[in-house]
Amino acid sequence: METLFTSHTTIDNKRFDDLSRYFERMKDVEHHPGFTFLFHYQEYVQQVENPYSYTQFMEHYHRKYAKVKGSMKLNHEPGHELYIDFAGKKLHIVERDIGEIKEVEVFVAILPNSHYTYVEACKSQKRGDLIHCCANALSFYGGVPKAIVSDNLKSAVKRASKYEADINRSFKEFAHHYNCVINPTRGYAPQDKALVENAVQLAYQRIYYPLRNITFFSLQDLNREIRRLLESYNSLLFKRKQASRQELFQSVERAYLKPLPSTTYELKDYRRAKVQKMGYVYFSPDKSYYSVPYRYIGKETMIHYTNSAVEVYYNHQRIAIHRRNPVIGHYNTNSEHLSSTHKFYSDWSPDFFKKKASVHGKHVLGCVKKILENGDYPEIGYKRAMGVIQLHKGYGSQRLDNACKRALEAGAVSYRHIQNILKNNQDKSSLFYQDLEEDRPHIPEHENIRGASYYK
Repeated sequence: METLFTSHTTIDNKRFDDLSRYFERMKDVEHHPGFTFLFHYQEYVQQVENPYSYTQFMEHYHRKYAKVKGSMKLNHEPGHELYIDFAGKKLHIVERDIGEIKEVEVFVAILPNSHYTYVEACKSQKRGDLIHCCANALSFYGGVPKAIVSDNLKSAVKRASKYEADINRSFKEFAHHYNCVINPTRGYAPQDKALVENAVQLAYQRIYYPLRNITFFSLQDLNREIRRLLESYNSLLFKRKQASRQELFQSVERAYLKPLPSTTYELKDYRRAKVQKMGYVYFSPDKSYYSVPYRYIGKETMIHYTNSAVEVYYNHQRIAIHRRNPVIGHYNTNSEHLSSTHKFYSDWSPDFFKKKASVHGKHVLGCVKKILENGDYPEIGYKRAMGVIQLHKGYGSQRLDNACKRALEAGAVSYRHIQNILKNNQDKSSLFYQDLEEDRPHIPEHENIRGASYYK
């Protein structure tokens, strides 16, 4: 037995020593670009007298520099985080009209302390669907955690990073609205989201499998059945804890969640626009225009818009907000944004001119009414009426009213005619107009006037 099982090592010390010394030199350049084990094995063979085979070369290297990765048991604080992910496998719905089978994504969320799980089917993994599912999940839980831990999918993270990821702007604003933060997992580190990955696997067992033989014609029908199965899944008892996910959530974790905001988040989109000379920005999605304060004319702005509102920002400060109007080509105006000149023109209407005219006398008002009534095109009548009213600046209100009286009596109401009356001083009390007013002949009594009887 001693001969067969010697207590001494069977390794050739000289041969192994040469190999170990080479490994020590090779280890220093292991991270150099272009490093390969085969290159160094060939170099090793040329340097020693009795080399090992390539298989033994690699075996001894991995024994000497073994990489042992440990795992850590994480203790999750209640209400601290919410893990979210999309399942790798998809469900299906059938278009009732054409019979086409469409794949749908499945969103999974889990609170790690209680393992209380939420599952929802949606059309895609795009930004709008992700945010909609997250909002529904928070509504399902009835509260908000401190952080949402997401995968590095494009709809959540623009650029992944081990230390500081660049979060998608809309997703960041969603988190700000709900008073929480987004904490993406590290790239290529599935252990960071092991809980939600496990929840996905359990969803395959508890939800996917019971639905395998059922045909759904809409997302609403599919989600209704998912919610029914999810309720029974969350009610299953943990063998070790002697409580269900729902019981643990209700008794422990729910109290640590922050309250939901009073309003639901509306998905925002963004457009750049330059303020035009008229004081409007062009809103390309609806091909319409929205006013901003006139002092920003020529400035570059950023438009933030939802389904219900349009906001205009300049240097990160909101300068205008409007209710979104889907009418194509419409000018949406806030009168406070207009300059004094623009505001004056925007107020033009028949009542506006009648009010202006009444200040200068009843005859001026009568002329303006006549002008507005006779105009086929309103804007032309507005200009003529404004011209008549502006004559008071050069001649005064009293003379203007007298001139308008003469124009009304003559049945020749127009801007040019009234202007000529004033220009030629015909509005002043002349003998001719006094005679008209007193209804008597303008020629005085005289002995040379024989009268009609003379010709009989």
